[in-house]
Amino acid sequence: MNKLALHWQILIGMALGVGFGVLAASQGWGDFVSDWIKPFGTIFINSLKLIAVPLIVASLIKGITDLQDISKLSNMGVRTIGLYIITTVVAIVVGLVIVNTVGPGRGLDQTTRDNLLNDFAADAGARITDASAQASAGPLQALVDLVPENIVAAAGNNGNMLQVIFFVIFFAVGLILIDPVKAKPVKDFFDGVNEVVLKLIDLIMLAAPVGVFALLAALVVEAPSKDLFLALLMYSGCVLAGLAIMIFIVYPLLVRVFTGRSYGNFMAGISPAQLLAFSTSSSAATLPVTMERVEEHLGVDEEVTSFVLPIGATINMDGTSLYQAVAAVFIAQAYGMQLGLGDQLTIITTALAASIGSAAVPGAGMVMLVIVLGQVGIPEVGLALIFAVDRPLDMCRTVANVTGDATVAMLVGKSVGKLREPHERKLDDYYVEV
Repeated sequence: MNKLALHWQILIGMALGVGFGVLAASQGWGDFVSDWIKPFGTIFINSLKLIAVPLIVASLIKGITDLQDISKLSNMGVRTIGLYIITTVVAIVVGLVIVNTVGPGRGLDQTTRDNLLNDFAADAGARITDASAQASAGPLQALVDLVPENIVAAAGNNGNMLQVIFFVIFFAVGLILIDPVKAKPVKDFFDGVNEVVLKLIDLIMLAAPVGVFALLAALVVEAPSKDLFLALLMYSGCVLAGLAIMIFIVYPLLVRVFTGRSYGNFMAGISPAQLLAFSTSSSAATLPVTMERVEEHLGVDEEVTSFVLPIGATINMDGTSLYQAVAAVFIAQAYGMQLGLGDQLTIITTALAASIGSAAVPGAGMVMLVIVLGQVGIPEVGLALIFAVDRPLDMCRTVANVTGDATVAMLVGKSVGKLREPHERKLDDYYVEV
């Protein structure tokens, strides 16, 4: 296995996990998988989440202080956010075009709809309650939430990543503005922490095949009934088609046109992060690997990746936005509602705003979808119609999110002259002879 490339190791682990999950489900080994297999997947995800905050703190401080110029930071920030908004709008439009063309909800019969509503009413109710709490906040609440009152508390929850990023940028700007002699020990400390965290990523990824095996085996065993999946096959097909267009056409095309890198170079470089994103359904958990792949295998300088990718994992949710657009129209079609051009434009703007506020964790997009439905007047309880397939689709849309982050990092890197030839650090690079 050690001679295989990482993405092949992960693929083998995924295939074995699905195969074992199918066998376990057919033999009634569900409790065994939950008790003895799934915990290893949970440990793997937790280990990635464990280093997410240290990675953001160390790499972002290093990246910003290496700029040595606040105007460069401002320039990079404008380009980053602008590109993220553009790719998100493109993703939403792609989703709307597909779902309006196919019309997956038009053929949903009353019996199937009622069964889905009954089976997942409790889950839908919980998401509606969470969304109502967010919707009732004031118009500037998002701005208030950006500034933490306690950085230690903010750093203790991966769902508060924007607060951590705000503090770290604020801290790094202060570090640039003070006497360089006094700033040097602090900068050197975080440079060292950054190297340690990168090494920890290498060690954690040695367990990636086992981790994804456990995650997918548990997912298959815990999956809803086959009948529900068949009832939602067309809806899932629309989401997957949109995500495939973004992942395999739009992103590589942008990279090819604006950086000159080949399709194969881009996909090979980012594929381990994509596979990990698929297994974990979490941009935050995948962030350490995404940063390593974009820097070492796609050639983006660390001062760009350390700024662009943490922000992307928090505000760039192309896959989630596409899914929200498809899901909103699907639910409307299932209820026999006709959405006009104004409603479609509302979906675009609301899904864009909601994606920025989505936490980079599994299932957060479902809460944001409630807000999108409410803005267009679609019954929020219709959320129950798509719960059966939300988890596998969540896995796929996380792949789009991560690929979009990598794409924007390459575009920003090229625009500021920080895109070079890839250089993969080998284990020997961490050792020196004594």
